[in-house]
Amino acid sequence: MAKQFFLEAIGVEADCVEAIFNLGLVNIRMGSLQEAHQAFEKLHTIIPHNPEVIYHIASLYEQNNDLHNAIKWFNILSTRVPSDPGILARMGQIFNKEDDESQAFHYHLESYRHYPVSLDVISWLGVWYVKSELYEKAIHFFERASQIQPNEVKWRLMVTSCYRRMHNYQKALELYERIHAEHPENLECLRYLVAICKDLGRPYDAYQQKLSRLDTGRQAPTQAALGRGAGALTRVGGVESEGGAAPSPANRGRGGGALGRVQEDDERPKRAMQAPQAAPAARGGEGSKRTPAPVAEDDDFGDMDVGDLMP
Repeated sequence: MAKQFFLEAIGVEADCVEAIFNLGLVNIRMGSLQEAHQAFEKLHTIIPHNPEVIYHIASLYEQNNDLHNAIKWFNILSTRVPSDPGILARMGQIFNKEDDESQAFHYHLESYRHYPVSLDVISWLGVWYVKSELYEKAIHFFERASQIQPNEVKWRLMVTSCYRRMHNYQKALELYERIHAEHPENLECLRYLVAICKDLGRPYDAYQQKLSRLDTGRQAPTQAALGRGAGALTRVGGVESEGGAAPSPANRGRGGGALGRVQEDDERPKRAMQAPQAAPAARGGEGSKRTPAPVAEDDDFGDMDVGDLMP
């Protein structure tokens, strides 16, 4: 219904900016990406320097997997808003999809320079440095993440992992013990403690016993829950979902005046450009460009810690 009104408005005034912009947004919500693209391309001829319009054109190219044109339009956008960290991180993501590591790294680093508190960007850079075997620099980013999220233990575990990869086992052991003292029920830390104590030839029985006890304690409720779930499934025949009701579809767009709509939606692309974007970690294909860090035969860690940050 809203789409029809916007089309009628354009029929009355062919260059009505509000109607064309809102028509593009409605088409995006309806999944009509080609029609949305046409609307924003037309709008670009009317207001060629508008960042929101350029953003939507670039984003639509990316959604259509036309990464070459997406990069082209995001580059145009970066000349309009050169210090926008969300756009810089988005470009880093696209170059990462294109397997262009140097450009992906450049734009993620630029995004971090303008907005040094995005955990997605920080974790991407940290993992990139780990994959590049530049552990001292990786430590800097994981420590930064730990400052932003002081109660999140995984960042401290990543810092400790970097010391282990640098073969500074004594420092790694001290940090693992400190983490264990503050988070005595963290299974991951206990596993690392058992492994590093084995590597160093130190007693690990106490840690192994704690680990076994916690593992057993956590498995028991899970098995009990699975048993209850199986019984319920048998009773209902495995057909109906809980409550017997299907989930309702997501709310579509609402109606409203064209001017009111454009004022509301004008903010959305701005927020989208400013919001931190999800940063993909280095993928297996990228690893072929660099020699991975050697892992000792008696090292029980492997790449579990880095893998935890990968999508």
